[in-house]
Amino acid sequence: MAVYDVDKLMHEARKLAADYRRATGQALGISNEIATHDVIRLMKLVPAEPGAGGYDAIGTGSREGKYIQIKGRTIFNDKKGGQRIGQIKLEQDWDSIMLILMDEDYEAQEIFEADRDVIIAAVAETSESRAKRGAMSVAKFKAIGTRVWSAEEAAAADQSAAADEQAS
Repeated sequence: MAVYDVDKLMHEARKLAADYRRATGQALGISNEIATHDVIRLMKLVPAEPGAGGYDAIGTGSREGKYIQIKGRTIFNDKKGGQRIGQIKLEQDWDSIMLILMDEDYEAQEIFEADRDVIIAAVAETSESRAKRGAMSVAKFKAIGTRVWSAEEAAAADQSAAADEQAS
């Protein structure tokens, strides 16, 4: 049994990272851990074993058995273009990538998913040097991926469920 509740720890880490950035102008290097935690929780995935290599989670339900790599990006300035996601390791074992976009408070805003074949085709269309690095922009990922979750839709669903509960 864990001494600490992981969700509470992540909540505190989120606050600390946001406060630190506001105070110093520098980002703490914890957005990947927050991103992975949030995607696994929100998409009801199973965390991969430590050292699995290539993927961070395993799908359940309609994604049953799918190996999923998780990428996260914190967007501090919507007007700033050219945001990139972390390197995509094409040679490793994974079936899809989920990209979670977080706001300046490290809160999840949207999750996009793209299958391996779509990503490989998109990377092949980029310049040779970017393709070798597995580099892709957030805008490109959003264009080729499918939005599978948004904070806005989740909030609306929660309100609807609460209204249904009050009505019964």
